[in-house]
Order: sequence, then C-alpha cells, then structure tokens
Amino acid sequence: MTICSAPGKVFLFGEHAVVYGKRAIACAIDLRTEVEVNRGGNGIHIHSAFKDDPDKNPYIKMAIKKVQQYVDIKNLSVKVSSTIPIASGLGSSAAVTVATIGALNEEFQVGLRKEEIALMAYQTELEVQGAASPTDTFVSTMGGTVIVPDRKVLPPISCGIVVGHTGISKSTARMVARVRALKEKYPDVIGGIMDSIGCISVRGEDLIKKNDYRSIGELMNVNQGLLDALGITIPELSLQIHAARQHGAYGAKVTGAGGGGCMVAICDEKKCKEIATAIGRSYGDSFITRSTSEGLIIK
Repeated sequence: MTICSAPGKVFLFGEHAVVYGKRAIACAIDLRTEVEVNRGGNGIHIHSAFKDDPDKNPYIKMAIKKVQQYVDIKNLSVKVSSTIPIASGLGSSAAVTVATIGALNEEFQVGLRKEEIALMAYQTELEVQGAASPTDTFVSTMGGTVIVPDRKVLPPISCGIVVGHTGISKSTARMVARVRALKEKYPDVIGGIMDSIGCISVRGEDLIKKNDYRSIGELMNVNQGLLDALGITIPELSLQIHAARQHGAYGAKVTGAGGGGCMVAICDEKKCKEIATAIGRSYGDSFITRSTSEGLIIK
C-alpha cells in the first residue's frame, strides 16, 4: 500500500495565456488530494471523492494508463479523498493526477523523478481535456510558487490568501475551447491580450522576489481586466472580486479557467477574516488559505 498527496493551487497571473506559451505564475495552497493504492483484487477499481463528477474519473484512469507504459498493472484498488473543491479552478484534476502517478510510481518502484511525474501528469490532463497548460500539474508536484513554462520554483508567498468559491461548476475544457474560438476569430486582438497577460507574469516574478504584495495585487487587478475581455468572468465572480477589493485586498481575480469556480484575493494577513466575510456576503462561500512549499509527498 502507498499513500501520496498533492496540493491545489491558485493562479496569481497567466491563466489562458499559458495555453499559448505565455508565462504564468501559480502558488500551491494547503488544500490537498490524497490517493491510496493497494495491489490485489480482481481488476482495477477506483473509489473516488470525484465519483459523482464524470469529468474527474478519466484523469485517474488515464494516469494509470500512462504508468502502465512502464510497469504491468492489472489488479489494483485506488482510493481518493480530497479537500479541494472540484471544477473550481483550484487544480483538483491536477492534484488527483499527480497524487495518483506519484502513488503508483512509489508502489511499483517505477523510478520517475518529480519532473517526470509533473510532465506525465500534464500529458494526462492534455489527453483528457484536449487542451491544458503545464502550470497546475507542475505546481502540484513541486509546491511553492512556480513560473511556467520556465519551470522556476520560488518560495511560497507570505501574505494572506482568501478564496471565494461561487459553487458554480465549470468545465476547463469548455472554457479553453471558448477562448480558443475567440482567438481564432480575432487573432490579432486576442493575441495582443495574451501577450499582455504574459508580460504581467514577467513583471510579477520580480515583485514576488521582493515580497511587494501591493504591486502584485495591482497587476492581479490588471490581469483580471484582461480576463474580463476574454469573456470568462461570470457576474457571481465579479461580485466576489469587487467585494474583496472594497474591503482592503491588494488584488483580486479569477483563478483558473473561469465560467464559475473560484476567485482569489491577496491581502495583509490581518485583513483575511474581513475580506472572507465580505466575499461570502456578496455571493457563494469563502475560505482563508495559505501557500505551501510542499508539493507531492509520500505518507
């Protein structure tokens, strides 16, 4: 038996643009998905916290298929539990994919390094979704704050983090396809937006190194304006974002593909409770989280 866990994430900058090779910055947070694998039984059986969501089991199945390229896996039980809200922009599919591959790698002594696990997890998401960025899987594997596609790892951010959860499920694949269609229709206009988002991530790297969270927040707000232009923000997310800003957040924006799911705000740690309350009053739910340097771990 092997148990592995991997964290969720929030985007500081770069979602959607990263699909087109632009830089993005994401931060691992202290919500985790745990995968337990046991040899034996008859066939492969998955007992998942995501069993009621048809979009999630394919990630587990594809992850097993990927590892089967290295080792014979016939009889196996996989149990999954998670504190990451699904279909919310917090990297639930990446976390379950990374944790599954990590657990299989350890149980069957495949010998994959963390970088290889991250790559395999990205390829898994790509095959399941049809389009994916390496951000979620890389940060879930490595932890900390990461810049992709450079694959640089920075220390975790040390300011307050508040997440607003609309409770509205979204499909990453559907939102990515919608933005792709817009880009194909207006390549010069949407291409310029993607370039601008990438530039924000480049500037953001230096600001993170300096712990300049006020400036990071300003750029998050600019990034949100560009995401609005892509049409991925719904009114419920806008309510949460503006509530966070009005109550003292340095910056607030959608995290993930949009169309539902979550937003993220960064702030002084002393303001977390006030901002979380304001977000919850505006729409949906909210919770206070923190960054983590721990990526994939074996229990």
